[in-house]
Amino acid sequence: MADTWRGARPAGILAAMQHSFFERAGDAFAPTDRARGPWGHDTLHGRVVAGLFGHCMEHQLGDPSLQFARLSVDLFRMPKMRPVQVAIEPVREGRRIRVLQAEMTSEGRSIARASAVQLRKGEAPPGQVWQPEPWDVPPPEETPPFTRHGEWTPIWETRPIGGGHFIGRGRKRMWIRETHAVVAGEDLLPFTRVAVCADIASPLAHSGDQGLHYVNADITLYLHRVPIGEWVGWEVRDHQADAGVAIGECRVYDQAGPIGTSSVCALANPRSSLGREAEA
Repeated sequence: MADTWRGARPAGILAAMQHSFFERAGDAFAPTDRARGPWGHDTLHGRVVAGLFGHCMEHQLGDPSLQFARLSVDLFRMPKMRPVQVAIEPVREGRRIRVLQAEMTSEGRSIARASAVQLRKGEAPPGQVWQPEPWDVPPPEETPPFTRHGEWTPIWETRPIGGGHFIGRGRKRMWIRETHAVVAGEDLLPFTRVAVCADIASPLAHSGDQGLHYVNADITLYLHRVPIGEWVGWEVRDHQADAGVAIGECRVYDQAGPIGTSSVCALANPRSSLGREAEA
């Protein structure tokens, strides 16, 4: 697959952040130490894989008249801390819809795939449709920050609203603010801001009073608009599991209201937990 189309990028926040997850290395992206995940010392975090897909799609194919309405990422191989390449190809370019597919490779092997749907914006139809109640939570500036989980320090700023962080049986809600550029020196655009934290749906939905014992195999992010500002809010909407297979869903917000949902499926790792080596 190849990058065959370039459109106008939406405005973003210049990546003047001190740290980044990747640095450009020719036609590849070399991970920094900040891209390391919690399941193994030599593996990439799932969130940076999704974030890099979102970054490349938005930078190469972003268009202010089109809404990134869906991003699906298949995490079928535990990615190592090695340089990766991302190839993107539009598979459908219609008047009102564009469909993209992408593949991430490392050392000659496919490690993840993604697809995205972009829908053309227009006038809203007439009439009223049911919507859930407003998200009534304290704003980020009134919510105490969280700093550590065991020996692993999160690579974003999190502010739990209730239900615990990654331990506890309660319904988890959280504000997240990105503290890293996805690629050093490159804009952090609005869609990427959500894509890089979409993986949080798994530990929020699948952790309990004994911690997190599921590793997710995919992420599907649905958005009816991109976030305004730096903070993205998360609230667990569902968790179901049987025979070591789980599904979970979070509703996604910004400070102006709901913006979409993030869903994941996951596989039990009964002999591992967050911060230990995974066996998937």
